[in-house]
Amino acid sequence: MAKKQYGFLINTKDCYGCRTCSMACKSENVTPPGVLWRRVREFNEDQPNAQAFITMSCNHCDDPQCLKVCPADTYTKREDGIVVQDHDKCIGCQMCIMACPYNAPVYDPVEGKTSKCNMCADRLDEGLKPRCVESCPTGAIEFGEIEDLRKKHTTNWALLEKRYGVPDHTISNPNIVIIGMED
Repeated sequence: MAKKQYGFLINTKDCYGCRTCSMACKSENVTPPGVLWRRVREFNEDQPNAQAFITMSCNHCDDPQCLKVCPADTYTKREDGIVVQDHDKCIGCQMCIMACPYNAPVYDPVEGKTSKCNMCADRLDEGLKPRCVESCPTGAIEFGEIEDLRKKHTTNWALLEKRYGVPDHTISNPNIVIIGMED
């Protein structure tokens, strides 16, 4: 287990689906066409003209399934809990994609390899925030030590799993706090 564990807090009440976070991530990491490490999903609510958005990337899980299944030992978990990929080691088998309940790793068919969010580890090492957090115009994405984020708010996993189709959190123990529309 990491000494500390970084994570994200996503406030769906403040996200209006602009996808600035997704484009900032893409620009920062120079990902190829069609490869998005942070994606924004839209959910239509039961009421007319009501919708909710949730932005997701790698959750840097306590029990990362990508790390467990990769035959090339591409993934490691840093001391700060960030799950990073050695892209040069990737053999393109896509086992990580199949294993990740959150679909965080993304396959690039042109290069024949996968890649995923690294929580802007290089920026963090310089004392900066992840680009997605920095770019969000509404502050819907927060970053910090997961225990601090969990003190601010708890996640209603049962509701998220039922209503929004978020995968069972017990599979990998994601380091994310999600504030739902109902909270």
